Amino acid sequence: MAELFPALSAAATEANHRPALRVATGDPEELTHGELTHGELTYGELAAACANHAATLASAGIGPGARVGVWTDPSLATAVALVGNAMAGVTTVPLNPKLGARELEHILGDAQVSHVVGDAERANAAAPASALLARVDTEATTATLPARDADDQALLVLYTSGTTGAPKGAVITAANAAANLDGLAAAWRWTERDTVVHALPLFHVHGLVLGLFGSLRAGGCLHWLGRFDPAATARAVAGGDTILFAVPTMYHRLADAAEASADIARDLGGARLLISGSAGLPVRDHRRIEAITGRGVYERYGLTETLINCAVRTSGPPRPGYVGPPVDGVELRLVDDQRRPLDAAAQSDDTTIGEVAVRGASVFRGYLNRPEATAAARDDQGWFYTGDLATRSADGSVRIVGRRATDLIKTGGYKVGAGEIESCLLEADGVAEVAVVGVPDDDLGERIVAFVVARPGTAPAADALIDRVAGDLSPHKRPREIRFVDALPRNAMGKVQKKRLLAP
Repeated sequence: MAELFPALSAAATEANHRPALRVATGDPEELTHGELTHGELTYGELAAACANHAATLASAGIGPGARVGVWTDPSLATAVALVGNAMAGVTTVPLNPKLGARELEHILGDAQVSHVVGDAERANAAAPASALLARVDTEATTATLPARDADDQALLVLYTSGTTGAPKGAVITAANAAANLDGLAAAWRWTERDTVVHALPLFHVHGLVLGLFGSLRAGGCLHWLGRFDPAATARAVAGGDTILFAVPTMYHRLADAAEASADIARDLGGARLLISGSAGLPVRDHRRIEAITGRGVYERYGLTETLINCAVRTSGPPRPGYVGPPVDGVELRLVDDQRRPLDAAAQSDDTTIGEVAVRGASVFRGYLNRPEATAAARDDQGWFYTGDLATRSADGSVRIVGRRATDLIKTGGYKVGAGEIESCLLEADGVAEVAVVGVPDDDLGERIVAFVVARPGTAPAADALIDRVAGDLSPHKRPREIRFVDALPRNAMGKVQKKRLLAP
């Protein structure tokens, strides 16, 4: 069976001075990993650091299959812990540094996390968990870097917001990640010569699986920016053999900055590839960026549970409005409301809308502790039903047109479930009813808006409601606007009709 990170494994026994990781952070004093927050590691140094980390895990009695949380603060130590866990066979549960107390408690308890790498105090405030410090020791070591194949063992548990209830943990195996990354390498002609640049967090697929693990599997380098800044991002990609991974909100801001600065426009145009994902990039921004920089943006499409399903091939031009054909190894078809495949003509007329269903080696093992949720999303033949609606052209390119449900909001590159925000707001004093929706936003993609019915005789403060969501859940899940209404529109069965809330 093939190794998960061949270049890293080879570097454990052979001198390799090629850069593997470069981390730049905004303010090291804000970070929890004190001794080494930013800098660069070669493949040889990374292999040594991961060997030391694996030895630290072993000395604490943590072996393959154990679930270990990692606070994903923007730090070189974070990246080492994530890669070191993978090499040691440990299953990582990435933790968003801005998690609210309730959501953190749910994740640590649901995943049965026994140890946390990074900030112990944050974890222990919510649930019992011992802390480990990621040892970023690049000196010669007697520790041996464990071998890690692209096997069927769990690599990650990534928590994703559903349309209702608490987040569910999607179990991603090493084989899932390897198969998907190899398909993307073929689609983008991604090789060891490339340096990936991104300012994405490492607690979801885009920044972690594609950015970090993808760079190492290709044998190239990751340049991880601790926070997004248009000028700094443009400078980082100016070198030539660079690939920028960013979300539409970032590209929108890059376009604004490039229009105002010839230097930013020039630097951004120096990238080999501009890749956008996590939500659709508006055609308007496609055209702005290409006009300013001379570079088009290539889109891809995926979910936490399936990794990346489609990607526009770089052997041809970008396709604004399309996410490309399926990645190698992914089967895709469009189905109707009863999950029956559309007929052959409808599968390729670029007009008929169906729900996207996929299967292949990159589809996740299932939801942790949720067999009923797994069975509801994936059938006995392995088809995963995404809930996304799309059309497909004669050449196989997919065009995403929306969600079957209205309760999944894509904002600033994040996917947020309306139901968990509603549940949080309903516990606030003075709130009788609430409905949360996403409304189009030029910057964020969608802006979270909460329609609130106050209890008689009360007047809840909008700012307090917004702060409650930011504190209990996460800041990116907070409503950007609270609209007080007398009643919520409902149908004869009593179900809230959200579309009517947004009608003129």
